[in-house]
Amino acid sequence: MAFRGLSRPNATSGMGVADHTKDTFLELKRKKAHRYVIFSIDEKKREVVVDKTGGPAESYDDFTASLPENDCRYAVYDFDFVTPENCQKSKIFFIAWSPSSSRIRAKMLYATSKDRLRRELDGIVLTDRIL
Repeated sequence: MAFRGLSRPNATSGMGVADHTKDTFLELKRKKAHRYVIFSIDEKKREVVVDKTGGPAESYDDFTASLPENDCRYAVYDFDFVTPENCQKSKIFFIAWSPSSSRIRAKMLYATSKDRLRRELDGIVLTDRIL
């Protein structure tokens, strides 16, 4: 059986990752079309989908305000900075958002699908920092 437009999920990898999810990430990475992308899991489709994007001018505060208070999400954030040598750089961070008030089932689902999504999104910096 072939899955068109979807990376096939299996028992160890969690949910699949839809092509539009990868395409939106590439728009952030290559075209700088977004400051951030927030992803959610569509349980009916069994795939990670784009929940929200933030425009290039949006701030980190705009990003954190876009995360739900009581539900899990994944996100990538394009962080711009200047090095001590005065060079403009950016790094794309992957964030797994799992507030303590979210459902246990959601926390488990997001935890088991996280590694699969991170592998699909090439060029991100992994972080375990808490927002």
